Amino acid sequence: MNKKIFAPVVLMTAMLLSACSTAPKTTSLLDQTRMDYQAAQNNPNVQTLAPLEMRQADVAMNDANKAAKDNESSEKIDRLAYIAKQKIGVAQELAKQKQAEAAIADAAKARDQIRLEQRTNEADKAKMQADQAKAQADQARLAAQIAQGEASEAQRKAQEEQAKALEMQNRNAALEAQLADLQAKTTVRGIVITLGDVLFGVDQAKLNPDGMRTVQKLATVLQSNMQRTVLIEGHTDNTGSQAHNQDLSERRAAAVRSALVLMGVSRDRVEIKGYGEAFPVAENNNAQNRQLNRRVEIILSDVNGKITPR
Repeated sequence: MNKKIFAPVVLMTAMLLSACSTAPKTTSLLDQTRMDYQAAQNNPNVQTLAPLEMRQADVAMNDANKAAKDNESSEKIDRLAYIAKQKIGVAQELAKQKQAEAAIADAAKARDQIRLEQRTNEADKAKMQADQAKAQADQARLAAQIAQGEASEAQRKAQEEQAKALEMQNRNAALEAQLADLQAKTTVRGIVITLGDVLFGVDQAKLNPDGMRTVQKLATVLQSNMQRTVLIEGHTDNTGSQAHNQDLSERRAAAVRSALVLMGVSRDRVEIKGYGEAFPVAENNNAQNRQLNRRVEIILSDVNGKITPR
């Protein structure tokens, strides 16, 4: 009876001992190494940045696991686990180093990019300032050219005006010299040249030789001053009838105009008017005064061809 009970117990014990002898052996260092290895495998940076070191850690980890599976001594298992742990640490540290280097490189690249953008912005700003300066210089140069052109134009006009003034001055001086010979007088109506009664035949409208010479001088004045016109007014004393005097004054004025036309003066530059005895310059109370009233007055226009009416 006792022999029957003892046999199963012995068999169970043998089975338990057999099971214990086939279970993989482990140590705390191996367990810690396995945890480190698992962490390294789960870290993509380690797989990417330290692939060679990770393969070396794989080999070392396999050696440690094999020793545990083969129930090698704890000393050997720990020695192999230590080697694996060191290789895992090398892989992790290398991955951290390369990650840091990459971060530094990225930072340097970002810094370089910022510097490049700053230099680009500075260059763009400098170019914009240069363009603005050039535009301002162009505007200033254009303004100077315009001002110079205006100054030149103003100078040209001033020179033209000066030349015109000088020409007018010369003409006026020449005119004064010519009119002095004709004994012309300046009045409120303008310059007046008087042809006396002695330049005509007695009670006639025909100019005598002296009268023709005087009219020739007047023609020369008009030819030298084409912008001027003349009004020829005939006057008489009060001797004789009013109708006779009016007719004589008109005929004498017409005679002077005809002489001027013959001497080359355009007819449309000469206007005539007869006033008879209406505008005496002296009392008709003696022969000398009546002679003064028998006259032809020639009024010279201004430079614009205007004559102040009587």
